[in-house]
Amino acid sequence: MQSKELDLPMLRQWVDKTETHQDHINPAFASALAATLDGPQQPKQGDPLPHLWHWIYFWTVCPQSEVGDDGHPKRGGFLPPVPLPRRMWAGGRLRFDAHLPVGVQASKTSRIKSVDVKQGRTGNLAFVTVAHEIGHGGKTSIYEEHDIVYRDLPQPGAAAVAAKAAPADAQWRRRIEPDPVLLFRYSALTFNGHRIHYDRSYVTEVEGYPGLIVHGPLIATLLADLLRREMPQAQWREFNFRAVGSLFDIEAFEICGKLAEDGKSATLWAQNLRGELAMQAEVLLA
Repeated sequence: MQSKELDLPMLRQWVDKTETHQDHINPAFASALAATLDGPQQPKQGDPLPHLWHWIYFWTVCPQSEVGDDGHPKRGGFLPPVPLPRRMWAGGRLRFDAHLPVGVQASKTSRIKSVDVKQGRTGNLAFVTVAHEIGHGGKTSIYEEHDIVYRDLPQPGAAAVAAKAAPADAQWRRRIEPDPVLLFRYSALTFNGHRIHYDRSYVTEVEGYPGLIVHGPLIATLLADLLRREMPQAQWREFNFRAVGSLFDIEAFEICGKLAEDGKSATLWAQNLRGELAMQAEVLLA
């Protein structure tokens, strides 16, 4: 897919577009994600759904004939038709107003909050922010802002962006082996057809990456899972995260974290085995 000039006024016609999905917070799906994360416990009917696990629900489902070359739905539906080939989940901000119980019938209303275009060091960039309200019984449980970044393929011979060093003062640490089975299971649970997570020839030959890419939301979920394991009784108010680099299935990585001295927040991050930062997050505690 060749990059084109970005028509910002046209793309901004998608601002304030909305869509709503209904879904059953199926206990079987929650159990499957618990198994995928090697979790010690599986949520049961009526239990609070662990933080960030709502991402395995409210699938975007489209006919096979409407799937694009990259495995995503073709552009120009709910999301604006940004004509840049690389698409990534760059980060987000979540506020937890109430628990979302396993087993309920829930709704998710999404709105295109903003569309912007910039010129980066590697070419054109487009930023789309989507606001989501997730809840049940007419009340909001989770408010989320989801940042999506679109960008060009790298030019031949372009210098790699310098990696940022991860913090060296982890209080908690867990090693993750991201094999293709883990990536397949998470793709299946989220009905994510993006080929960068399972099609090695596509991701290396078309998009130019060295291996299968670990999903951004999977990394964020692993960070949340680390804090849940270390502080199972903690009450969360917010979770804010940002992807700063990629992780691949060709090597292990680490998820790390530490509690602030005042006990009111925790810092979490993911890093490769060379100590290069891939994702950083902050949790505000009640």
